[in-house]
Amino acid sequence: MTTLTKRATVYLEPELHRALRLKSVETARSVSDLLNDAIRDELAEDAEDLAAFDARKNEPTIGFEDFLKELKRHGKL
Repeated sequence: MTTLTKRATVYLEPELHRALRLKSVETARSVSDLLNDAIRDELAEDAEDLAAFDARKNEPTIGFEDFLKELKRHGKL
């Protein structure tokens, strides 16, 4: 099965573009493959963060001042 791709114009800082091209040569992978993997990883990390927030949404909250008091009480500050 052939994967359809979309073309996008991305503006990179010159240093990032050079580093990406060098990485492409060193790894024998296309710039597109490297960018796709980096974006996929970033989105997966966001999804993990959202899942963690969702899993903890029913946990009790504590105010900042109370949190500091607890840290001090347990000798952490």
